[in-house]
Amino acid sequence: MYSQILAKVKAAGATLIAVSKTHPPQSILTLYEQGQRAFGENRVQEMLEKQEALPKDIDWHLIGHLQTNKVKFIAPFVRMIHSVDSLKLLQEIDKQAAKNGRIIDCLLQFHIAQEETKFGLDLDEARALLDSPEYAALQQVRLCGVMGMASFSDDMALVRREFQNLKGIFDTLRASYFAEAPHFREISMGMSGDWELALETGSTMVRIGTLLFGAR
Repeated sequence: MYSQILAKVKAAGATLIAVSKTHPPQSILTLYEQGQRAFGENRVQEMLEKQEALPKDIDWHLIGHLQTNKVKFIAPFVRMIHSVDSLKLLQEIDKQAAKNGRIIDCLLQFHIAQEETKFGLDLDEARALLDSPEYAALQQVRLCGVMGMASFSDDMALVRREFQNLKGIFDTLRASYFAEAPHFREISMGMSGDWELALETGSTMVRIGTLLFGAR
């Protein structure tokens, strides 16, 4: 299954993030030995335990909601933070990145689903963040694109519209703020139930767990 999914993701010019949350290090090693290097975790504590136990050339992606007081723990090694949903969080990432002599890649998370429980910005909030002097002062973070989660629904027409909405937000921000920034190119959307639709709609990063590791 892994090789089939990887082939389709690569054919679309996208990156496969293997979502390893709740799965043991041995399951991660199985994919690592097949060449997978990008792994996604939702919880900081779980990421820390696995980072300690596993090979150091793994690219760890934090894809879950991140509290500001937890940033310092992952700042030394995290490859990308997908779930930036406030200026306050971005400022803390910048602060901790500076302490570690790093620039940390981040994605702005947008609320595109119908469920109220999901985190994320709207376009007006993102504009306010990007227009602020506080954002202009940041030195150690690099915004590389956007992330979103579609509704948990069997209605694929709804999911497609939500993905198209996120792609539109990405295009708007790139034209308005990042036209001269080639690193602003990532659209992190699509999971086990909708990843192929996400690729069709412009995703550059799909976050797949269940299909690769089995049900939790």
